Amino acid sequence: MHPEIPYLRETIIFLVAAGLVVPLVRKAGISAVLGFLFVGLVIGPFGVGRLVGETPVLELMVIDDVEGVRRFAELGVIFLLFTIGLELSIAQLWGMRRLVFGFGTAQVTVSALVIGGIAYAFGNSLVAATIFGLCLALSSTALVMQLLTETRRLSAPAGRSSFGVLLLQDLAVVPILFFVGIAGATVEGSLAFAAFKAIGEAGLVIALIFIVGRVAVRPFLRFVGGTGSREVFMAAVILLVLITAALTALAGLSMALGAFLAGLLFAGTEYRHQIASDIEPFKGLLLGLFFISVGMSLDILAVWADIQWVLLSALGLLLIKGIILYLLARAFRLSKDVAAETAILMSQGGEFAFVVIAAALSFALLDPEIAQFMLLVVIVTMFLTPLLAIAGRRVGEAIRQRETSNGDVAASVDDEHPVIIGGFGRVGRLLAQLLEEQRVPYVAIDSDPDLVAAERAKGAAVFFGDASQPELLKHLGIERASAFATTMDAPESAEHVIKAVHKDWPHIPIIARACDVGHAENLRASGAKSAVPETVEASLELCEQLLTNIGFPQEAARAIVDDQRTWQTDRASEG
Repeated sequence: MHPEIPYLRETIIFLVAAGLVVPLVRKAGISAVLGFLFVGLVIGPFGVGRLVGETPVLELMVIDDVEGVRRFAELGVIFLLFTIGLELSIAQLWGMRRLVFGFGTAQVTVSALVIGGIAYAFGNSLVAATIFGLCLALSSTALVMQLLTETRRLSAPAGRSSFGVLLLQDLAVVPILFFVGIAGATVEGSLAFAAFKAIGEAGLVIALIFIVGRVAVRPFLRFVGGTGSREVFMAAVILLVLITAALTALAGLSMALGAFLAGLLFAGTEYRHQIASDIEPFKGLLLGLFFISVGMSLDILAVWADIQWVLLSALGLLLIKGIILYLLARAFRLSKDVAAETAILMSQGGEFAFVVIAAALSFALLDPEIAQFMLLVVIVTMFLTPLLAIAGRRVGEAIRQRETSNGDVAASVDDEHPVIIGGFGRVGRLLAQLLEEQRVPYVAIDSDPDLVAAERAKGAAVFFGDASQPELLKHLGIERASAFATTMDAPESAEHVIKAVHKDWPHIPIIARACDVGHAENLRASGAKSAVPETVEASLELCEQLLTNIGFPQEAARAIVDDQRTWQTDRASEG
């Protein structure tokens, strides 16, 4: 540790791993999650750390504070749940209630009963068996959600069912920890009253977050966004996320659940895409640190000493949870392919097992050796999760091919290909108006929070953000857009975003507003298919070019624009 900068050496080791090792792993076609797990195994106290006594120089590449790293790395799980909430809405969550409260509750209950019964049969006390059953019923939210995000399967049927179960599992951590506390301590007064009080406090905090959040979040973000500083905006978002997570922690809930609730609040605002773009680097780095901490926890020699029992137990846990998940998924009318993929993907143990078992050990409710053995089993199954994800997809695909009579895989239900409009000033609003009249979907982005708020109040599909950021365009779904139209005032920003879009998505036609003839030539050289110099008449020509490029016949596009030209002329004469 550096005398003036705490954890400098550990930070450098982590950044070397993230910047060098993981890219090499990804080039080999291996999941980044598996790469981080392997890096943690190597640089942890049970990897190269064992050789420090013989070769002291190796201490420079070893992180031995596993618990400290894990506590800090939990921020990665917090921001992961926040971004998941950001992609949803309260209405969408309510639409998933059958998966969350039906399928999820059934999975946790049945898995806990079966696993707990097996643990009791092996001689554990009733309390210990119950704790093992409850914590091993939980899966890894961080691993599963990151793998679904990497493979863009979060919105797929198997992704939605997995997320529903994981969300209920996160909620279940609260009563599980409450049970551990009750089992390990003498409770004054009625047990029922204590349980009612804890649940009431948690419900009150959640209600408070939603009530205050719905009233205060949008005005606060509009105020911060009005500064024009991306750094200030990002700092304000992180502050709100951490405050919400801290409030749920004070109520006995998980911090990750609080972050998810914050994401749900932001999801209903016009700032969601800019927030998702800004938070992505923090989430990715912190999640990488979390996976490294899991890898650091695996003691190979300890596993090797009882390798046959560890592997048999890990295999047994995967089979038990997999079978239960499949049968319950079918009972809740999920198709065979979705049930199979969900069951395989969700069959591992999860990070909350560390929390529950640590709490139980603090109350002396578990035998330390058995607890360590169970943690080794959980870590082994977590290491296997990237392979389980691949196996789940292949099994699901095989079942789909067999079940579909013509052998074709069903097409995605999301066939919408919107136009993305960068800038929502006079020209951008004119484009949006014409697209609405022709029932063409669009999504607009603008950096003026007051304008965005005013136009959204009128029903416009416009969000707050900087259209010159390619990473923000990814969150808007530009890869499936029918066209990209930029109406930005700043010439350099327009050229920058056009070059970026043309480089990463060359199939997307780009229609641009130019300041003058020279600027139009520069925009076309940057990759714009059409660039129109700025005037009212030019704006109409821009509309015509856009309609033509997204598939309207030229005559039809010209007629639509002529109608708009007549309307503009009549309005001017009336004024």
